[in-house]
Amino acid sequence: MHWIRWCRIALGWTDERSVSTVKVTRDNASPIELTLTVELAEEDENPFIDRSYRRTVSRVNIPGFRRGKAPRHIVERMLGRPTLLQEALDFMVPETLDQVLREQEVEAFAEPSIEITDLEPVSFTATIPLEPTVDLGDYLSIRVESDTTEVIDEDVDRVIERIQQEQAVWEPVERAVEYGDRLNLNVRGTMEDETVVEDDDVEYVPEEANVLPFPGFAPNLLGMVEEEEREFMVTIPEDYPREQYAGKDVQFQVTVLSVKEKNLPDLDDEFAKSIGEGFDDLEALRANILESLTSQAESAARNQLEQQSLEALCDAAVVNASPILFERELESMQEERDRMLRQQNLDLTTYLRFLGKSLEEFREEMRPNAERRLTGALVMRKLAQVEEIEISDEDVQSETDRLLGLSSEGAEQDNLEQLREYLGMESTREGIRGSLHSRRVMERLTEITQGNLDSGDESDDPVAGAAGEPTAEAIVETESDGAADEAIADEAIAADAVAADDEEETRD
Repeated sequence: MHWIRWCRIALGWTDERSVSTVKVTRDNASPIELTLTVELAEEDENPFIDRSYRRTVSRVNIPGFRRGKAPRHIVERMLGRPTLLQEALDFMVPETLDQVLREQEVEAFAEPSIEITDLEPVSFTATIPLEPTVDLGDYLSIRVESDTTEVIDEDVDRVIERIQQEQAVWEPVERAVEYGDRLNLNVRGTMEDETVVEDDDVEYVPEEANVLPFPGFAPNLLGMVEEEEREFMVTIPEDYPREQYAGKDVQFQVTVLSVKEKNLPDLDDEFAKSIGEGFDDLEALRANILESLTSQAESAARNQLEQQSLEALCDAAVVNASPILFERELESMQEERDRMLRQQNLDLTTYLRFLGKSLEEFREEMRPNAERRLTGALVMRKLAQVEEIEISDEDVQSETDRLLGLSSEGAEQDNLEQLREYLGMESTREGIRGSLHSRRVMERLTEITQGNLDSGDESDDPVAGAAGEPTAEAIVETESDGAADEAIADEAIAADAVAADDEEETRD
């Protein structure tokens, strides 16, 4: 959704008044940005000041007048024109710029950057990002080697072993402690007369790799038996991450309350019958695991192909875009991270304080990811235009029917009617259109990178042969972005964006 339309809808302003008295200076120095310097005359400001007065008069008490009844000149004299003007700027600047852009016949590609330069008279400078230029180069010659990872018996065995471990039973034993046992312990640990560990009846599994509560603790438990008490000292390594403990000695007092060992079930048909809803025999379980692993491998290979294809397309393309677009993308990623943290009862400020980072440092770390995301969105948008990929109303209806069919099994009639009504909404249908379009653009890209240059003409179905077709949940997410043409930017580069976010989270 273009910024102009968004601005007008958000402000509820549809007046087509001319702003011919406004002075406008236009700087066309860049093909990707336009700078407008706008100066309003007092007669241009007055209608906005009047609107500011009407908002303000109902909130202030003016002696001698009922609330909301004081005339403008009285309110202006008491509060001062600058006070009314300051509030008026919130709608004066965007509405004036909106109309200026219309009269100048300028199509903003995204929300402009605005700087108010003076208040007497009101003057501001607006930098408007224009349509980026994207040259895909010889994109039809791009080739990416696809991964043909094959699932083998050893892969199935590993899953079987994991399930076997999960189904294990812990049983008491009368013998000395070994690695892998489950113990119940009373533990006291002191360092320089300060208690640093104190737990009663705590469960603990000694393993060679276990560094809790401190490195070197677990080996000292080997050979102990139930009800035995033991004292020992552990010297913490100099490179221990918690500096207050590094290089110091901890004196432990440990009592073993119980010792249990893990007993694994036999890998037979009875084992298979106990898993999930049950399988007829072990071979049926193995076949199910093989099918699942194969599906996962194919999905991973497809995601990798899509990501590598997008990266190759970005590398081949020449993109010239306004820096404002990259800042907007960075802001979007910051908001996404904040929303994610709030779902975990955190906020970005607390999160950054925990990491010991400033907001500026956090933004600079995310900047390369924002640049990759935006570049990916722009090249995919250009590819869709060059390849003339479109989704028809029939395609949207077919997908709507498919989603409704997927949800109909076992659904209550009331819920089904609500879903049918939701899927019939225009905004939902546009979200579906965006999802189908994004999927088809990515499919066309992978067809190209695999050398299937004629595949795009073989089917009228925009999602023919597509794995990972959009679900009802995906449509909801797409719709929340606000417009179908933004869905291309959001979904077509999903693989790259997810990888970039995961990389960022790993670093954090």
